[in-house]
Amino acid sequence: MPKARLSELPDEVIEGCTVLVRVDLNVPLEEGEVTDDTRIDAALPTLRYLADRGGRVVVTSHLGRPAGRDPAFSLRPVAARLDEKLGRPVSFVGRTVGEDARAAIGGLGPGDVLVLENTRFEAGETDNDPEFAAELAGSADLFVQDAFGTVHRAHASTAGAATVIRERGGLAVAGLLLEKELRWLGDALEDPDRPFVSILGGAKISGKIDVVSALLPRVDRLLIGGAMANTFWLARGHAVGTSLVEPDRVDVAREIMEAAGDRLLLPVDARVATALDGSVTPRVAGPDGIAEDEAIGDIGPETEKLYAAAIASAATVVWNGPAGIFEERAFAAGTLALARAVADATDGGAVSVIGGGDSARAAAVAGVTDRITHISTGGGASLTFLAGEALPGVEALSAAEDLAGVGA
Repeated sequence: MPKARLSELPDEVIEGCTVLVRVDLNVPLEEGEVTDDTRIDAALPTLRYLADRGGRVVVTSHLGRPAGRDPAFSLRPVAARLDEKLGRPVSFVGRTVGEDARAAIGGLGPGDVLVLENTRFEAGETDNDPEFAAELAGSADLFVQDAFGTVHRAHASTAGAATVIRERGGLAVAGLLLEKELRWLGDALEDPDRPFVSILGGAKISGKIDVVSALLPRVDRLLIGGAMANTFWLARGHAVGTSLVEPDRVDVAREIMEAAGDRLLLPVDARVATALDGSVTPRVAGPDGIAEDEAIGDIGPETEKLYAAAIASAATVVWNGPAGIFEERAFAAGTLALARAVADATDGGAVSVIGGGDSARAAAVAGVTDRITHISTGGGASLTFLAGEALPGVEALSAAEDLAGVGA
């Protein structure tokens, strides 16, 4: 069912309205300083849109995985960076709910922006506790979901508060970033230009079985990389040394290969070493040339060529997950080669969508970010979407038809 979108909401509905906005400010911090602005930059368009139209903007987000209230995970420094980048003052309150939070919200004027403290400081957040969700929703008349990276979680700030606001007659809409994410991923899956090539990497088949099953009927080619490819090699009877594998998923791998036929491409060589921490120079080995004390850390150069040729033929490319241990320079070549191949295909007219932090970082390291059609801000959410599963943070939004007559 199509969901209501902020871009379709009349400006007069926003003016003077208290708006609860869920964005993704889960950014890396070092010594209390933000070291990567990517997610902050992604949140700016929606926050500006609301503030410019006179909304009283209340911002919520999580940061990390704190065990209770922990100053190391406070959103205060993130709010300070947001203040620098938004082009208007941003205030911060060190509470998510309660008297201090209510007073800070009550003091907002049209166009003001307030960041609440880390939602995960509250036990009710991850439990989607109804009482906490109701308190978080407070006096808001409008909920805006713009944190695509969290919509696969049914938390109080992603789904619960939206439901509360809708149930009392308010609206819950998709922000500008979420709208863009759903459009690009949805178009890529539902009506792709063909050939449609998907690339899946990462460590385990078990974490992506649903994605593989959902993609296989839709793609023209499915390219497998990362440690999950090791289990496919094992299923083919190849020796994989000490590589990370899932022996209990070998039968699943065989079933996938049988169902996919020649639509499934697996590595034909690999970079291997006796240690995967970068302390040992890797060598290239074929599927039957791996010693008992060696492990696979990356796809090999022949696989890079094979995959690049498949990607070059594509009109639509969706990529999620690295081809190897990308964080180690010795095993980054395969992932960087994929990034360059996807960028080259995009230059040739293909639509490219990248999901997942490692894939996005690979595009940045390879210097091709600006040559990709769309880079998603949510790895887990992208996988859930690709698997065809419901996204609780999206399901909680108002239906598009609920905007009929609003502001008239």
